[in-house]
Amino acid sequence: MTDASLHALDRAEIGPADEAGLGDYWQLLKPRLMSLSVFTALVGLIVAPGDLHPFLGATSILWIALGAGASGALNMWFDADIDRVMRRTRNRPIPAGRVAPSDALALGLFLSALSVVMLGLTANWVAAGWLAFTIFFYAVIYSMWLKRTTSWNTVIGGLAGAFPPMIGWAAATGGTPLEAWLLVGLIFMWTPPHFWALALFVKMDYHEARIPMLTVTHGRDATRRQAFLYALGLAAVSLATAVSSLGGPLTLAVALVLNGVFLYHAFAVWRRDDAASEADRHAAERAMFKWSLVYLFAHFSVFVAEAALGSYGGW
Repeated sequence: MTDASLHALDRAEIGPADEAGLGDYWQLLKPRLMSLSVFTALVGLIVAPGDLHPFLGATSILWIALGAGASGALNMWFDADIDRVMRRTRNRPIPAGRVAPSDALALGLFLSALSVVMLGLTANWVAAGWLAFTIFFYAVIYSMWLKRTTSWNTVIGGLAGAFPPMIGWAAATGGTPLEAWLLVGLIFMWTPPHFWALALFVKMDYHEARIPMLTVTHGRDATRRQAFLYALGLAAVSLATAVSSLGGPLTLAVALVLNGVFLYHAFAVWRRDDAASEADRHAAERAMFKWSLVYLFAHFSVFVAEAALGSYGGW
């Protein structure tokens, strides 16, 4: 029997769903990831030099949010077999039997079509095209291919979460200039150390689900080293945004602080090899993971602050 057949059988064995509530369907949309997409897309829309009407801007963000939710539903449909193996995901609606896989698939496809068409009609078709590509990238390239086949899943797959600020920018202006790509680059470089910090203290989940995360394929020490190297790359992109037309003195000051602390945490994780106690290692890994969340929120917030202060145009 082929891997595809086994995967289809695994999803079929989840069985008929119990009666689902609205909360279960909301969970299918991965609201945490959706909120990150909404936030970064909103920042892209705000800092872009366009003059999109506030109502059209708000509705554009709504369609981007639905597109992100569609990606989440399609991901949960396809990943139901491995979700029921991992402790932190086994209570999701599909593996727990509260939502049928076919219902999740139908919801994901419907929201995908609705969000893309409505964003095209509300803003422009450049933004809609990037939204469609992002949904496809996350649902097909990442979920169906990269996640199950290569340790590069986190690096390349991170592009799916990096596109929303560019979609917001495109919604406001109809274009995707260098500044929009710098926002993409910032999230792209942030994603690997963010998720590797998480993977370091939930390694057995990925191992049991046979997901080729870097921690599983190359070991914990290699993952710690790569996380530190990507943190260095992230700092470079961050400083590039600070000296671009996105930034200014405030962005530069905030970027220096954020990257200094992030590099401190990444180095602390790197220097704690498997000879250190598990509690010591996990404390460093959790600290890095938590700071990564602060990092992204603060960095994108300062772009909005620069725009509010009339600093667009940079230095």
